[in-house]
Amino acid sequence: MKFRLNVKYSLAFILLLAAFLRFYRIAAYMEFLGDQGRDVAIVWRFLQKGDLMFIGPQTSIGNMYLGPWYYYLMAPFLWLARFNPVGPAVMVALFGLATVWLTWVVAKEWFGERTGTLAALMAAASPVMVYYSIFSWNPNIMPFFALLSMWLVWRIWQRGEVRKIPWLALSLAMALNSHYLGLLLFPVAGIFWLLGLKKVWKSPERKIFIRFSLFGILLFFFSASPLILFDLKHDFANFNAFKQFFEVRQTTVNFKFYKGLLKVPEIFNQIVTNLLLRKDYLTDAYFLIPLLFWGIWKERRNQATWLLLTWITVGILGLSNYKQHIYAHYYGFLYPAIILLLAVSLRHLKLLALPIVGCLIYLMLANWHGWRSPNYQLRRTLAITKFIENKSQGDKFSLALLAKQNYDAPYRYFFTLDKAPLVDLHNGIPRQLFVICELQNKDDCKPLGNPLWEIAAFGWAKIDKEWEIKGVDIFKL
Repeated sequence: MKFRLNVKYSLAFILLLAAFLRFYRIAAYMEFLGDQGRDVAIVWRFLQKGDLMFIGPQTSIGNMYLGPWYYYLMAPFLWLARFNPVGPAVMVALFGLATVWLTWVVAKEWFGERTGTLAALMAAASPVMVYYSIFSWNPNIMPFFALLSMWLVWRIWQRGEVRKIPWLALSLAMALNSHYLGLLLFPVAGIFWLLGLKKVWKSPERKIFIRFSLFGILLFFFSASPLILFDLKHDFANFNAFKQFFEVRQTTVNFKFYKGLLKVPEIFNQIVTNLLLRKDYLTDAYFLIPLLFWGIWKERRNQATWLLLTWITVGILGLSNYKQHIYAHYYGFLYPAIILLLAVSLRHLKLLALPIVGCLIYLMLANWHGWRSPNYQLRRTLAITKFIENKSQGDKFSLALLAKQNYDAPYRYFFTLDKAPLVDLHNGIPRQLFVICELQNKDDCKPLGNPLWEIAAFGWAKIDKEWEIKGVDIFKL
């Protein structure tokens, strides 16, 4: 009884720690760049004008689009926040908190309460999991739905809870709406679905299993219906882009899986280094491999270990055959799996676990984003839009942005909220164009003669005035 009370207090402390690390000055630290501005603008149109969303964000490769359900998740939070972009960021932070709690639930069920406490503590403190919980972006909810999917797979396979199959279908659909790397969860779910079916094949429960499986498939296709309707209207544009992604393999994926095996150590190193430090290559994580093998050996008779290993193996092999650069958020569907494996391995070290856990948590907390100065991206964007509105003196104007890794959607969103007389250059050319330059090298902030479409379409112009606001140059042409 005493241990159970201690476990509850430990979980409460871990959740409070997770909440603090994620919600601390969230408006100051959150990213608010092009993708975030685009998303809130789309959801604003849905809430204000009833424009239904049939596609979600465009992927970084090809002309492929995700499903729209992340936008529908954003909608109530943006509305409750009175269209302040902090609202959807809070939603993502809540998903991050839910991921910590679910990590505890899954680890406790699969490997015991102490493993649950260790796993939840690492999920709460991991700097990469914390950072991708403080701003609104579709990949940021992937860890939650990946973990939820694998937990439901376990329940269906081991406990015969066939009524959870439709929930599994919806969870996989949400993972896929988060990022197309969610596809790597499907082989894992498929393998253990077949094992679950095998267990009931000769029993009367087979019909119930198949019935709920068919219902789950129908639910999955229902969740994909907006994308299907979009494709039917646009000559299967999304399907053809998806098909081309796999057909043009010189630059995307490699189906000769043996070639990808050479990248497996590098990918493992990246995942663990990100979990501990939120960096890619600056530490050597291979020292953890013997520890993980020790945990696998000690838990070899536990069926959950084989589900966990399948999840990790399919994920890493899938990523190893991806030819382009792998960013930290691509690993979102694997972060909970690695944390579970690390926690169960540490538990078996007994007395040695305490100093190692202490070192790992210290590394994680030392790399928390909160130790650094906030980026104030939201505040800066709002200040610049207010400044331009004032300098436009109520006359019509157009906008251009010179930036390396951003586009002007955040600024346009606030102009829309303020009903500013911003003119789309496709619809006409006003007398003034404001150029925002976010380039770090000020010598590159030369709007006249710049090939950017908005500047070129504005035509012959001269610089009327120039200002600097919060480190950003603004030109009036």
